[in-house]
Amino acid sequence: MIHYNDKYLRYIEWEIRTTHDNRMDIEDYTQCECLLELRQDILNEQALANQKCLMQDIIAFNDALYLALQKMYDHAHELYSRMSAFQPNVELVANCFLSKEYPSLHPFQNDSRQELWEALCDTGWNSLYDTGVTRSLYLPQNLEVSFEEFIGMDCKPDNWNERLDQKLTKDLHLINAFHNLFDHTNFALTDFIFVREFEESIKIDFGRHITP
Repeated sequence: MIHYNDKYLRYIEWEIRTTHDNRMDIEDYTQCECLLELRQDILNEQALANQKCLMQDIIAFNDALYLALQKMYDHAHELYSRMSAFQPNVELVANCFLSKEYPSLHPFQNDSRQELWEALCDTGWNSLYDTGVTRSLYLPQNLEVSFEEFIGMDCKPDNWNERLDQKLTKDLHLINAFHNLFDHTNFALTDFIFVREFEESIKIDFGRHITP
C-alpha cells in the first residue's frame, strides 16, 4: 500500500536526516524545506490512492486530536480564570503539538525514524507548524471564542475533508486542525494519522501584550 522502503523515498529521507543533523553548519537550512515537500508529495500520492485502508486511523487520529484540543482549551481557560482574579493584566497563549516521540502505532519502524520525526517537527522547516496543530488560543483576546468555533465546527459543512475522498469521508466531521496538518504543513497524511499523544504549551505573560 504505502511503499516506505521505496529507494527514492529512502534517499530523500536520508538527505532530510543528514541536512537536519548538520543544520548548525548551514547558514539558512530553511531552503531545504523542498525535501520535506517532495517527501510529502510522494507519500500523499500513495495515501490518497489507498484511503479506504487508512480510514480507521484517520478517524482515531481525528478523535484523539479533538480530545487533546478540548483539554488544552479547558486548561487554558481554567488557568486564565484563576490568574486574572488577582492579576488583571495577565495574558495567555496556548498551543497543541504532536508528541515529540515517533508514533509507536506507525506501521513502519526502524532505528532512524525518531531522527526523521524530529526533522519533520522542526518548525524551522515546517513554518506553519510553528503554532502546533492549529492556530494559537489567546486569552483574554479569544474569551468569546467557543470551543466549537476554535476547532472550526461552528458552521456547515462541519467536515474539513478537502482533498480526501468526499464519499468515504463525508460523515467523519474532521476538524480544522486535521485540515491544517494535512494541507498547510509538511507532514504527510501517513505521518500524523498514527499519532495518539499530544503536547500542550501554555505561555503566560503578566502585564506585557502578546500579539496574536
